[in-house]
Amino acid sequence: MSPLKAELTPRQQEILRRLVQEHVTTGQPVGSKTLVERCGVNGSPSTVRNELAELEAKGLLTHPHTSAGRVPTERGYRFFAADLLERLEPRPRAFELGLAPNEAEVDVALQETTEKLSRATRLLALVSAPPLETTTVRHVEVLLLQADVVMVVVITSTGAVTKRISTFEDPIDAGIAAWAGEYLNERVAGVQLGTHMLRNRLEDPSFSPRERAFMDAIRPAFTEVLDEAERLFVGGAAGLLDDVRAEELGAYRRVLELLEQRARFGELLRQAQLPNRPFVRVGVELEAQGLRNVALVGAAYGITTRSLGAVTLLGPLRMDYDLAITSVRSAASALSRFVEELYETN
Repeated sequence: MSPLKAELTPRQQEILRRLVQEHVTTGQPVGSKTLVERCGVNGSPSTVRNELAELEAKGLLTHPHTSAGRVPTERGYRFFAADLLERLEPRPRAFELGLAPNEAEVDVALQETTEKLSRATRLLALVSAPPLETTTVRHVEVLLLQADVVMVVVITSTGAVTKRISTFEDPIDAGIAAWAGEYLNERVAGVQLGTHMLRNRLEDPSFSPRERAFMDAIRPAFTEVLDEAERLFVGGAAGLLDDVRAEELGAYRRVLELLEQRARFGELLRQAQLPNRPFVRVGVELEAQGLRNVALVGAAYGITTRSLGAVTLLGPLRMDYDLAITSVRSAASALSRFVEELYETN
């Protein structure tokens, strides 16, 4: 039990839950009469009004100057979300990706996940892709684009494709480019990125001076790619502002600005990941300037030995936390099954 929950009586906890649910549904301040007559809270309006005053004194509720009703504060939403996390169902609900590991790549599954999540919740869906260093090389193409320009295409076991162009001072012999392609597909295919084995095979002592010089020039296609920004799949951005209230516009504009800097959002998701359990970050907990009026709900996905990424939903403080938590948990579970089969296959 959280320290905050211990401060509240069971009755106060129930009143707070009902008030948040009603406010999320209507968007309006909620008064004691509404809680009694429409939300099923037992007691008289005057008794409930006293409890509301106590909850406001604890910083969980506030009230607009023009209304006698209350609305949740950031702390109130945080309590409500934490309470939902404590009462999770034993198993995630079904979330059908409609994809099989032998029919689709990870990138397809991640994009499908964002689109389904955003449609189901009308929130912004963000899914981070597995780090490239967790995948193996499936196939390599060494293409001579011009007399002095080579492009190396690396396809990984999860279907990710990276391209790197190298320019040489002198014209390149087509024979050395063909040799490199054959060597890499014979000796590097099946090797995990970021490993000593990969580096050793790119620096084989049996190379001739000419082969070594060429391989040194194209090595960044396998090594520097790991330093690139984390890939982030987004769903629902086009309709992000459709249902936003006037007071939330500023926060959402900041969200769209951050989406243009995906590396920063990727870092935000990495910091929030918790293995095997959904998480909620409300307002100031996001530790990102401009996100005070939004909340992030997510769950990590991955294989048995490690987390590979996170499935998340971003929306206003006044979001349907129950739906959001249930949805990301189910989607993360489905993605975990998908990548486990894919990683085992490869």
